[in-house]
Amino acid sequence: MARVQSRGCSSLRANRGGLYCAGCLSVAQWEAAFLTAAQPERESLPERSLSAAGGAVRRRDARVDTSIQMADNSKAEDATSDSVEAAKHASDKKEKLADQVMQNPQVLAALQERLDNSSHTPSSYIETLPKAVKRRIDALKQLQVKCAHIEAKFYEEVHDLERKYAALYQPLFDKRRDFVIGEAEPTDAESEWHSENEEEEKLAGDLKNKVVIEEKEAAAAAEESNPKGIPDFWFTIFRNVDMLSELVQEYDEPILKHLQDIKVKFSEPGQPMSFSLEFYFEPNDYFTNSVLTKTYKMKSEPDKTDPFSFEGPEIVDCEGCTIEWKKGKNVTVKTIKKKQKHKGRGTVRTITKQVPNDSFFNFFSPIKVSGDGESLDEDSEFTLATDFEIGHFFRERIVPRAVLYFTGEAIEDDDNFEEGEEGEEEELEGEEEGEEEEDTESDPKKDSSQPAECKQQ
Repeated sequence: MARVQSRGCSSLRANRGGLYCAGCLSVAQWEAAFLTAAQPERESLPERSLSAAGGAVRRRDARVDTSIQMADNSKAEDATSDSVEAAKHASDKKEKLADQVMQNPQVLAALQERLDNSSHTPSSYIETLPKAVKRRIDALKQLQVKCAHIEAKFYEEVHDLERKYAALYQPLFDKRRDFVIGEAEPTDAESEWHSENEEEEKLAGDLKNKVVIEEKEAAAAAEESNPKGIPDFWFTIFRNVDMLSELVQEYDEPILKHLQDIKVKFSEPGQPMSFSLEFYFEPNDYFTNSVLTKTYKMKSEPDKTDPFSFEGPEIVDCEGCTIEWKKGKNVTVKTIKKKQKHKGRGTVRTITKQVPNDSFFNFFSPIKVSGDGESLDEDSEFTLATDFEIGHFFRERIVPRAVLYFTGEAIEDDDNFEEGEEGEEEELEGEEEGEEEEDTESDPKKDSSQPAECKQQ
């Protein structure tokens, strides 16, 4: 507030704005001084009002913020309480469920079995061994690899023995061929054969004499129409053996009736391990070849990447031959006719096209194994594996025991052997189950009131 004061004046009057001398100032000066003194007071009133209003607003806002914060805190407390309650409820539910599960004997048995299996796996056991023991195990694996290489040498010598004894078998197989194709007749001593059931098959009295008379009459009739050799010898073998009959088509049959012999030949010493199948045909109307060959290449050495998988020689590739078919006689292809319509002129023409045909003689045109490591598709791998199996079956079973496959005796032996193996396994399984039941029943410590599931643990 402005203050107006005249020096040397004794008539000073006090005012709210300060001190002034009424006698020394004119009316105008007095008014100006009064207004000047009162102006700050007037100007401070709105400021006080605004300041007071602002404070009120701020206090109101503070109360609102406090209310909102209290509401939020209340909601948060409610949500936290709900979450804790839900978690507690879920935990109680899990505990009750766990208690129910653990009281189920079937579940306990399953868990125990799983723990037993997981704890007794070889890999898990090896991982627990000390480093020094693992080092010794690695040394044993090195010895095992050396054993595999020695085994490979063993099979190479077996191959040499097969070659040696094949030469001893061959004169007998040559005589077999002569009897089959009619080039030679067996002597009485060579044709004498006694059946195991001969004694049971003899008839007594008049029935026996009647049979003898009928046999003589049949023999006389056979002599009048005596066929040459043993007709359809190899073709009958093809029909009897399921593995081969599946490959033979109806139009293959007349050709196979000209088959006279099948031979197995082993690779010479110093050559890569292999064997060849040679199919000998008499002159026919279908092809000019007298011999059709199929060679199987073998390997008898452990795989460098997986030496422990070695189990002996394996067929790795095979090669066929070219069949010189006579015109119109190739059964491995068939001719189809297709009609083609010209897009512009609309004319129709008929064209002929040759497509592959199912036939046993596709056996001599096998899938070629790629030498660059390129893998075959699944169908090709299956076809090749089947081819290898057939070649091995010819070598090991058909050629050495041809007469028994002709009569069907070898097929019956194979079937009986397979059935015997299956029956033996079933019998053993039954015995094991019986032993388990006996052990369970004879255990006096087990509570007889337990459910059946517990007894089977």
